[in-house]
Amino acid sequence: MGGIEVLEISLVVNGQIAAGYAEGRTLLVHFLRETLGLTGTHVGCDTSQCGCCVVHVDGCAVKSCTMLALEADGSDVVTIEGVAQPDGTLSPVQRAFVDHYALQCGFCTPGMVMSATALLKDNPKPTVEEIRVYLEGNLCRCTGYRNIVRAVLTASGQALGEFESEHT
Repeated sequence: MGGIEVLEISLVVNGQIAAGYAEGRTLLVHFLRETLGLTGTHVGCDTSQCGCCVVHVDGCAVKSCTMLALEADGSDVVTIEGVAQPDGTLSPVQRAFVDHYALQCGFCTPGMVMSATALLKDNPKPTVEEIRVYLEGNLCRCTGYRNIVRAVLTASGQALGEFESEHT
């Protein structure tokens, strides 16, 4: 009887080559957190429903609790730690989340920021409805989403006037 096979994984994470070992059953979220020490990616529900674990894999938003680490071998992965500029300047989405109080407890924030960043990459000027639909896979127990929508609108460079008049 053999033991559990452990394989080496090599990928680019936040612009840096990273390598480590993982069992075939290791989820990407656990590899990022436990092997690479990138704890900004949160484990929330373990059922892919909350969105706290969203990262970008080869440019696509992915719930890292639904992907095996071995599947990411050779990929380019961006976590919440890689969203800000190298000098620490916040990205437009991160800055808007701060400015609009789009976070409270902060647990969902990394996944929300990663999802919002992906949305704006694919759709630079989303409507309020498009923002709400895109973020449906991210659960927040604290904010009621209003300030999150405001933050995404601001990060997209859109005025809040119409949104504010409809949602006051």
